[in-house]
Amino acid sequence: MELRRLRYFVAVAEEGGFGKAAERLGIVQSAVSQQIRRLEHEWGVVLFERTTRRVGLSGAGERLLPEARAVLAAAERAALVAADITAGDEGILRLAAIHGPGDRIDRVLGELATGAPRLEVRLHRLPVARRLAAVRAGELDAALVRAVPDAPGLELLPLWSDPLYVALPESHPLAAERELRLEQLARLPLRLSPRDNPCFHELITGALRAAGSPPVPGPPFTDLRATLTAIGTARTPSWTLFHEVRGVPSVPRVAVRTLTGLAVTTSLAVRPGPPGPGLRQLLRSLRAVEESEAR
Repeated sequence: MELRRLRYFVAVAEEGGFGKAAERLGIVQSAVSQQIRRLEHEWGVVLFERTTRRVGLSGAGERLLPEARAVLAAAERAALVAADITAGDEGILRLAAIHGPGDRIDRVLGELATGAPRLEVRLHRLPVARRLAAVRAGELDAALVRAVPDAPGLELLPLWSDPLYVALPESHPLAAERELRLEQLARLPLRLSPRDNPCFHELITGALRAAGSPPVPGPPFTDLRATLTAIGTARTPSWTLFHEVRGVPSVPRVAVRTLTGLAVTTSLAVRPGPPGPGLRQLLRSLRAVEESEAR
């Protein structure tokens, strides 16, 4: 069934004749008559009672007219939804998120909700490798990743860089410094996050090797709070480093100092090619938050 024929049917019914319907539609009368006959043949019913003086709806035409109007209205609504999706104002955005410093991620999502209130955002929490694989497979539209230097088959769009922090015993001489460099910490045993966070692990070990100071292995890193507590209470001094997630923690007998010369970059992993509508809205929101932070 062609929507065009339904429009012709409705126009003839509302105008009461083929000539007036043709004028309304901006086409010749013969084209209207021809398409109505094809519609009647397709449906197997007579839609209009035709005489030399008038054209009126048949019983079947009266019954089918509301249905034709409903189909046309639904088609118009679908076109409007498609236009909203194309503009990125509606649809679904599948995003793998991370815990960001402060409330940055929340501000991005808030900006997205304001700019595209009918866009449904589905957040996923996945390990980095699974996150990137899901974007490659098309299961996700994009993924935020931290400290990832490359991702074969994907584009990495750098978003922001955040400082790294060093935690060491408050009684250690280096705690007197306001900022620290990796070379200063080289001889101190390092509690490094395990390889289940391979990108961050490689960022740190690679930077130490580049500085000519391979890490001295220290006690294991568990979680951040437990590791900081152990640094503050252990008899043998050690250190660790981390990036801010929800504020910089404060633990008794532990000094936290900014690390200079090294930062952690957050990127957006996407498939190559032009971004889809929802992704365009996300990129606009990311730019808006970045610009607000720069002011």
